[in-house]
Amino acid sequence: MFTIGDFARHGRVSVRMLRHYDATGLLRPAHVDPASGYRHYTATQLARLNRIIALKDLGFTLQQVQDIVDEKVGLDELRGMLRLRRAELETAMTAAGARLVQIEARLRAIESEGHMPTNDVVIKSVPSVRVAELTATAASFEPEGITPVIGPLYDELFRRLGSAGITPTGPGIAYYEDAPEGGGRISIHAAVQVSAPLQDGAFRILDLPSLDEAATIVHRGSMDTVLPTVQALARWIDANGYRSTGYPREINLECPENRDDWVTELQAPVTRAGSIAPQPGR
Repeated sequence: MFTIGDFARHGRVSVRMLRHYDATGLLRPAHVDPASGYRHYTATQLARLNRIIALKDLGFTLQQVQDIVDEKVGLDELRGMLRLRRAELETAMTAAGARLVQIEARLRAIESEGHMPTNDVVIKSVPSVRVAELTATAASFEPEGITPVIGPLYDELFRRLGSAGITPTGPGIAYYEDAPEGGGRISIHAAVQVSAPLQDGAFRILDLPSLDEAATIVHRGSMDTVLPTVQALARWIDANGYRSTGYPREINLECPENRDDWVTELQAPVTRAGSIAPQPGR
């Protein structure tokens, strides 16, 4: 037999944890000295300890762990619990990866503070264009609000266009507006250029209004990393006597399978700083 200290070392756990497992009935010592109260364990109990630690690391509660190791949970139920936990972990990993991308984008934005954009910013007029679109609402204009909505929205748009026999004739155009319900919510328009009659149905076909003046800049890479480009454009607008009059449109010039190779033009509607025009959010 092992003392509690020896058993803790062999099991790579703390003595305090073993005492807690004893108190909850999850892992009782094989023998307790009636005179001293010292706990003793056997080598065969390492198997139970290993299962307890593995299940706990998967995120199960101690009660769930006890039910599993005491075989109170059937095999089918255990499979279901493990599949559910796997899905939860995969979701958490995806969310953590997305947060990491946004942290990197914020770092690049901070590093570029005080510098004018190296990309060329061009002021130009943007003509009206006919698009097919689907619209949805995001909780905010933050990346974690936009990203989970716009991707599925485009997938559904292209599926519906295919069913209708309509082939896009130009790039995708994402544009944004303050949602009517307010509260910082954003109406996301996932659009693509088409040549088809105006209609409302499984999707909407409309003529996207022209922009008299737009400050434009090209972003290369995933839209998850667009923040430094957006802020570089904002600095240029401010430094050159303009002000924004709406959310930038995103024109998907190149969208290969590798998102890091995407090429997107941002078109920010602007006016001269001395002009009076309504601004979003006011």
